Order: sequence, then structure tokens, then C-alpha cells
Amino acid sequence: MTFDPSTLVREFVTLLVVIDPVGTLPVFYFATRGVPEALHWRLAVRAVVVAGIVLFLFIVAGQFLLEGVGLRLGSFQIAGGIILFLFALTMIFGEAKPSREIEEAERDHMQGAVFPLAMPSIASPGAMLAVVILTDNHRNTLADQLVTGFLLFLVLCVTLAILLLARPLKRIIGNTGANIVSRIMGIVLATVAVDSVLSGFEALGVMALPEGGLSAEE
Repeated sequence: MTFDPSTLVREFVTLLVVIDPVGTLPVFYFATRGVPEALHWRLAVRAVVVAGIVLFLFIVAGQFLLEGVGLRLGSFQIAGGIILFLFALTMIFGEAKPSREIEEAERDHMQGAVFPLAMPSIASPGAMLAVVILTDNHRNTLADQLVTGFLLFLVLCVTLAILLLARPLKRIIGNTGANIVSRIMGIVLATVAVDSVLSGFEALGVMALPEGGLSAEE
């Protein structure tokens, strides 16, 4: 089987945007507050592993759960696209993702790898929706889904690498830089969300999209 490089890049970027490793940095700084520096790497590894388990469980069982209650994936794609779009709007115009999650953690007086770092920062609701949409059993073969799983693994490795480099990165970009990057990624996510809605309409037979997507000339 052949894999379209543009599709691979698009899926990788989608996963990178919804997981938002750079935007997770301020959450990591909060989670490691009061934790000995020698243990920071262990906390980062644990957080990424927990988030990975959650996301891979959604890849394996997410669609079966939806179809078990009688929902069509096209409808889920539309709903997921709308939710991702609203999430993207909060990234662009609203309070920054890290600020919200740190504030939430402070209210609950919880620190550590699982909350708020693994969930909801790395394995966010947007990421859970994205992995289910990208591994549609009706549109993708097992090989396609394995490739998506591998791309998710790569994004999680990128996330882990960024968390392990948290101290020097903090000196370079700071919280303000992370917020700026989060807003830029929000614009990309909004585009992905609109495309998901269009794909959902196509899956339901409401409209037909040209092969290879829409072009500027069409």
C-alpha cells in the first residue's frame, strides 16, 4: 500500500496541534513546582505514558463505543469538528490553554503527572476526538490506522522531548511565548476543524468533495 505524504503531514500536524506540546510547558512548570529537579524527568515520562495510554485506548475502542450506541461516524465528525472549532476559538481569542489548566489545578490543589499534565493538557478532549476521527474504521484500513498510531507515538515523543527540555525552553520563550504559539496553533486547528465538518457531510452523503481536497482555483 502507498501512503500520500500530504496526508501523513496533515495527520501529524493535526495531532501536533491538538496535543500542543509547547502549550503544555507552563502546565509542566506548575506540576513540577515543589518537586525535586532530579525527579522532573520521571514526572514527564509518567505524564506522557498516561496520556498515550488514554489516546491509544480511544484509537482502539472509541469508534466501537460510538457505533455501539448507534451513532454514525459522519455525525461524530461534524460534532467533533464543531467542538474542535470552538476549542480553537478559545485558543485564539480566549484565555490561554495553560492558564486555564493551571488555574483549574490550583482550585483542586492537585499537582502531579496525571492531573493536570497528562489530562487534560496532553490527552485533551480535542486530542481524543481527533484520534477517533483520524482512525475511522470505515474509511481507513488497519495499515492506515497503524500509521496514525505511529504518528501519534511520534507526537508524544516530541511532547516528551519538549518537557525534558523545559528548563532551557522556559528561558527562551517563557509563558508569553507559549501563549503566542498556542494562539497560532489555534488558527491551524480551526482549519482542521472546518475540514472535519466537510468530511462529515461527505461521509453522510450530503456533499461530495473533490479528490485531494479543495483548491484555490475551484
